[in-house]
Amino acid sequence: MSAAPQPITEEQVQQDLVRLDAYRGQLNAMVQQYQYLVSSRGDHIRARETLEGLDRTEAGSELLVPVGGDAFLRGTAKKDEKVFLGLGAGVIVELERPKVSEILAQRLQKIEQASQDLEGQIRQLEDRIQMLTQRLDAITRGAPGEGDSPDDVGGD
Repeated sequence: MSAAPQPITEEQVQQDLVRLDAYRGQLNAMVQQYQYLVSSRGDHIRARETLEGLDRTEAGSELLVPVGGDAFLRGTAKKDEKVFLGLGAGVIVELERPKVSEILAQRLQKIEQASQDLEGQIRQLEDRIQMLTQRLDAITRGAPGEGDSPDDVGGD
């Protein structure tokens, strides 16, 4: 014989609402991180494409060098000119163009992996939010889902 299901208490509902709010906050933070990764990926791709374009440009050709805010400086292409690369924490090094291209490619791989990992975490959190929302909706309609317990979507 199985015992009758325990009624869901107001305290459990409040805990679920707090958990749902926390999940939504986490999801928002993850989406912002993902948008940052997408932006960073675009920056790295443009940098690599620019370096590759410089390799195909004749020495002495005039260039427009972006300095940000849709502002540009005039410059000239020089073959075998070294490139300045930021390493973080305000540290900048001067390296040969092929080495910079290699570093940018490695960074792109890391950004891609981080994006994929974050996408998976976002999907899992969205699933938890959906399950918790459905359970709370069922409670408010007075018909809790079969077998649902407050710990089914926890996974904190």
